[in-house]
Amino acid sequence: MSELLIKNAAVCDPVNGVDCDKMDLAVKDGKIVESTSLSSNAKEIDADGRLTMAGAFDGHTHWAGKINVGRMMSPHDMRRNPIPGLSGKEAPTETTRAQAGYATPNTYAIGYRYAKLGYTTATEAALPLLNARHVHEEFESIPIQDKLGLSLFGDNWMVMEYIRDNEPEKLAAYVAWALKSSRGYGIKIVNPGGGESWSWGKNVTGLYDNVPNFDVTPADILLGLGKTNERLNLPHSVHIHCNNLGKPGNYETTLETMKLMEDNIKPKRDRQAAHFTHVQFHSYAGDGWRDFKSGAPMVADYLNTTENLTFDLGQVIFGPAMTMTADGPLEYANSRMLHEKWSNKDVELEGTSGVVPIDYKKKVFVNAVQWAIGLELGLLVDDPWKAMFTTDNPNGGSFVNYPEAYTYLMSSKKRDEIMSQFTDTTFDRIKLPDIDRELSLYELAIMTRGVPSKIYSMPQKGNLGVGADADIAIYDLKPDEVDTTVENDKVVEAFRGTKYTIKDGNVVVKDGDIASSPIGKTYWVNATNIPNGETENMHAELAQKFKRYYTVQQSNYMVEDEYIPRPVELEMEEA
Repeated sequence: MSELLIKNAAVCDPVNGVDCDKMDLAVKDGKIVESTSLSSNAKEIDADGRLTMAGAFDGHTHWAGKINVGRMMSPHDMRRNPIPGLSGKEAPTETTRAQAGYATPNTYAIGYRYAKLGYTTATEAALPLLNARHVHEEFESIPIQDKLGLSLFGDNWMVMEYIRDNEPEKLAAYVAWALKSSRGYGIKIVNPGGGESWSWGKNVTGLYDNVPNFDVTPADILLGLGKTNERLNLPHSVHIHCNNLGKPGNYETTLETMKLMEDNIKPKRDRQAAHFTHVQFHSYAGDGWRDFKSGAPMVADYLNTTENLTFDLGQVIFGPAMTMTADGPLEYANSRMLHEKWSNKDVELEGTSGVVPIDYKKKVFVNAVQWAIGLELGLLVDDPWKAMFTTDNPNGGSFVNYPEAYTYLMSSKKRDEIMSQFTDTTFDRIKLPDIDRELSLYELAIMTRGVPSKIYSMPQKGNLGVGADADIAIYDLKPDEVDTTVENDKVVEAFRGTKYTIKDGNVVVKDGDIASSPIGKTYWVNATNIPNGETENMHAELAQKFKRYYTVQQSNYMVEDEYIPRPVELEMEEA
């Protein structure tokens, strides 16, 4: 039995309406409890008025799977030292394995560095069904963090055929089987229909383009999977990467897609109807790169009128990054435009992917506008409970830079400092210089804790209420002594390495160093509420697909129990 009492903490817990109030926190057997539950033998930590939040939750990152290709494409990344005090290579210690890399660090570095930032949970936002085993192998070697994976469905042959043939029960049976097979947590849709089109050297350009050979449109795929998501009563909504990512003028497609989902998907759970990811990359105005400008004000205006949509920023960080996505045609376009190396993969019957390195520069007006767009979205959307902080790591920049990015949202002074380095070409294309809003620590906690907890229906995460997981971050920052709008360096230093990070009630980071390295949990969904007859018919058809088209046998496809050392299975029942 482990017991811990954290005294004199300045607790910032928006889920429970606590705004940097001084209080004690009691922990017993990995959960937050009433202080009266503790014995006299409980260990004590004196927070001494320091900022204390729930462990942060990165709701959209790419840290397992495609990142291996990025590692192979950028061996020089192992030597980068972009952060003061953080070397490209770090030797092993008594409690850590060797660490290397920046945009594409090794698995050990990922877990340790997230923990040092106060993160304890993260979602791999692209889990290819055929490659799921390998993703879970990487999950196992990422220390400390709890994990979720979003399984890819937007270009899957079975999905498109069942939508085309108007067989919603078979579609639900297939999605339930695929989530169990991949040990996934939810449905991810990337450039719906575009990956299959890319198999023929094409792409889709709008919601009502026809996908070659399937007689369905992106709108059909979005609505089919959205309704299936609600039919299965899944804890997370569909997670959408819109068509036309990275193209000038794409904000119109984004708005059209948002309206489609808002009008047609009615959530059964107390959560959003759809989550739109890395919306910075989808909020571009202009007819081409020469007149490229921000479309964030239009997207934010619409989001301010909705009730059932959430989004994450996809904030750009200046410096080297690695773009990686299941949007295969996008990466081909990136490689040609940037004259960069390019990797492409066709996943059998399921989709495509690509990897291309990139370097965001302040003096390149397109990159400067991209940087501004993410911040405009975070500041122009009135309700922070609709917005989740991300960089789409490592697409918009490495997660190790999150503390720097926090200051962009919290300080107009910091924004002005960055914008002073932009070319004059930039300023008539963005709205950011006119925005005075500065987020508080409370609002930052909403974006990094409260929103991920809500959108994934995980009430045990992202808060410090009684019964929540005892995942706690204590930062060497006293809210009543620091002005976060001007003392940017203090904010960055504090968020870069916690005073303490506590995982399941155990100290894993102390004074910015790794103190212990436990194995995290893996959450997955088992949707069981499907009529048996439809499930049997679907399995018979799926067996034929494996026999005719796949290079692996169906018996070798499923992620087995041995791949998940600490599984948490969520069994879904009819709502």
